[in-house]
Amino acid sequence: MQETERQSEERSWETAKTLAEALPYIQVYDRETVVIKYGGHAMGESTVAKQFAADVVLLKLMGVNPVVVHGGGPQISAMLDKAGVKSAFVDGLRVTDKDTMQVAEMVLSGAVNKEIAHWITVAGKEADVRGVGLSGKDAGLLTVEKTKRTKRDPDSMIEHEVDLGFVGEPTRVDPKLIKGLIASETEDWVPVIAPIGVAEDGMTYNVNADTVAGAVAGSLGAKRMLLLTDVAGVKGADGEIIRQMNLEEAQALIDTGVANGGMIPKLETAMAAVRAGVEAVVILDGRRPHAMLVELFTEFGAGTLVKAK
Repeated sequence: MQETERQSEERSWETAKTLAEALPYIQVYDRETVVIKYGGHAMGESTVAKQFAADVVLLKLMGVNPVVVHGGGPQISAMLDKAGVKSAFVDGLRVTDKDTMQVAEMVLSGAVNKEIAHWITVAGKEADVRGVGLSGKDAGLLTVEKTKRTKRDPDSMIEHEVDLGFVGEPTRVDPKLIKGLIASETEDWVPVIAPIGVAEDGMTYNVNADTVAGAVAGSLGAKRMLLLTDVAGVKGADGEIIRQMNLEEAQALIDTGVANGGMIPKLETAMAAVRAGVEAVVILDGRRPHAMLVELFTEFGAGTLVKAK
């Protein structure tokens, strides 16, 4: 037997061994809902996007019910730059005027949403797994209210309200449409949701995708929510990745300043989702190939797991 044939045979046996070892974890997630927040700069890389789509299809074929909620901040920024529109941010939230809101909806509900749904459909062609592009405006999925933020003046130390424009916070999620799609006994649908919502007065708002993912996961009673980010997980004071923490420990990281910057809203989203009924939330690096599969179907996982206790 030639060396290349021997190597191929060894890889085949290793693959079979890996699948066998994954069986207990596959059974744990059988027919369970996993909400995946997909975002970060990796979304703009077609190779990574196609691999993500293939992994989502694999989850569906392994008996999991994946629901994807995506962001699109870099894509919105690129479109605004082309239009010569400057963006301002407050606490990581984009100040969104009427023109910016139109661009955000066009990018999120249009180009980004449909591309992700398309790649899932392409990846699942042989098994007829199909991505379904939605936004929070569809079927009353996401009701929001205008986000209110205050900022302290460094000189007077007086708090004053900051108008973020058309930026919203979820007040209600109606999961009926999503539940109908994932419960189908004849079709394999994968809902893909853009973070756009509608207020009671009918106005459209841009919503932080992490927040939407948490709200959707809570409404579905998801077993897991996966926050795919640009970092490997949450680091402790020693700089090492923390593999697991409870709500109290997560809050302590924020209070002591160990968690800072963009990690704070991610931890806050994770804690809110757990309080809303999600069994656990995992913060992991979405740039690594097959990170979701490693997290769900191996012993050690791939990121930081946040749970109630």
